[in-house]
Amino acid sequence: MVVPELRPWRAARPHVVRIADAVRPRLARAAAAAKPRIARLAQARKPQVARVTRPKTWQYAAGAATAGLALAAGVVTATGPWDSSGQRTAERDRAAALGRAGGTDHGRAPGAPAQPRPAPSAGPVLTGLGGISTVKSAPDGKALAQALTPLLKDPALGTRPAASVVDVTTGRRLYGTDPDAALTPASTTKIATAVAALSAMGADHRLTTRAALEPDTEEVVLVGGGDPTLTARKAAGGWASLRVLADKTAAALAQRGVREVTLSYDTTLYAGTEMHPIGVNPNLAPLSPLMADEGRTNDSTSGPADRVEDPAADAAHRFGDLLKSRGIKATAPGPSKATTRAKTLAAVSSPPLSALVERMLTDSDNDIAEALARQTALASGDRADFAGAGRAIGARLRKLGLPLDGSSFKDGSGLDRGDRLTPALLTALLTKAADPAHPELRPALTGLPVAGFTGTLTTRYTDGAAGAVRAKTGTLTGVNTLAGTVVDQDGRLLAFAFMANNTTNPSEAQKALDRAATTLSNCGCR
Repeated sequence: MVVPELRPWRAARPHVVRIADAVRPRLARAAAAAKPRIARLAQARKPQVARVTRPKTWQYAAGAATAGLALAAGVVTATGPWDSSGQRTAERDRAAALGRAGGTDHGRAPGAPAQPRPAPSAGPVLTGLGGISTVKSAPDGKALAQALTPLLKDPALGTRPAASVVDVTTGRRLYGTDPDAALTPASTTKIATAVAALSAMGADHRLTTRAALEPDTEEVVLVGGGDPTLTARKAAGGWASLRVLADKTAAALAQRGVREVTLSYDTTLYAGTEMHPIGVNPNLAPLSPLMADEGRTNDSTSGPADRVEDPAADAAHRFGDLLKSRGIKATAPGPSKATTRAKTLAAVSSPPLSALVERMLTDSDNDIAEALARQTALASGDRADFAGAGRAIGARLRKLGLPLDGSSFKDGSGLDRGDRLTPALLTALLTKAADPAHPELRPALTGLPVAGFTGTLTTRYTDGAAGAVRAKTGTLTGVNTLAGTVVDQDGRLLAFAFMANNTTNPSEAQKALDRAATTLSNCGCR
């Protein structure tokens, strides 16, 4: 599957020289320690290989969890589709580079004079993701406290920052500062949304948009299936295409001898208000189960942008124009509801939920987050509105045994200031997603931005733990949060959550959080 917005690996090359020396020692230590276990597992699994046919995404992820994602290019490749910004491409290239001297040759012409060996490609940032570690024991809590506590007392983090650091292998908390304090999480809420959605629907679930024909009336109804990644662009790049849907619909109508139709659209999948409590805002469109390109009025694919007032009507108008260009005359569309007698003419489906989750986390995409919250409600038998989505998210996380005391889910994106999460819950979510017993939750980790490389962390950690930290950012006025995973100097995978409310300088608060994550990355702490 080809995913849009794929950033070529060469875009990351300027970062490579800077971080190679920093990441190579920990990779070597982790690889050496894990090698005997990998060999034993590989030998044990040989008889099973011949029996496995066409595995699903969760089966790939389970294999990756067992073997350790950072140790072989084949294992990295097996975890599923590339994410929206190519981060796994980088990891695959690095894994391949480990098998040859010198890393990637950046353009030296054949026959040219000998030059210094090129720098290796970026280090894989999924070390230990399977939750299994054969490296040294976890860091010492007292040593961690000595390293982190002074940093979290930075005035830029307000009067009461809260934090939690957990050893992913054992689930044991190594450090905590008010870890059970329920604070406004901002976009780190999306981690909870991701885990709940994956738990409710599975990593292979797809969202379908269809065109249905009402018998005897020649009315075509465009039925929204809640796919926020549906696109009307010529280059769909692997996302569901409104153009392809028009192609299929026009062909199906022509087969029936129909050249003129009444066009309508159905948005009844969702309930309640379409407007988020923050009101009209460039960070997300009005919530609708039918939209094309997230209702954006420009060519952007992520970040703030002006949005159309009615995403469903906009998508239906575009669909009507596409039908017309394919020889089918359609009336101006209006709202309707497809009856149970309507026959599906054509349908297009999103990539697997794993890809949607990864794009949501990497780009901090609010439209996808709100859509997945409503899909979680639908999958849970609840009402597909803000309240129902919040109940469903909480119910799914409770079923996973996660600590929900003090938590409150008012939306799926974290834009609502009424949301409350604790550092303890955030680290528990990350640890659960790394649990080999829950491979369906793995995209909640693989979608996290990579420090210095992808998504909302692309321009951060340029002088720190680039490539070694994966984390979801959270920023509102007066709110700065960061939660993710880091591989410490001994190759141990740690989950962390740093939360600060009542901050007054967002830039300084962000730097303070980054320093804490970098310190954790550089810590042997024994």
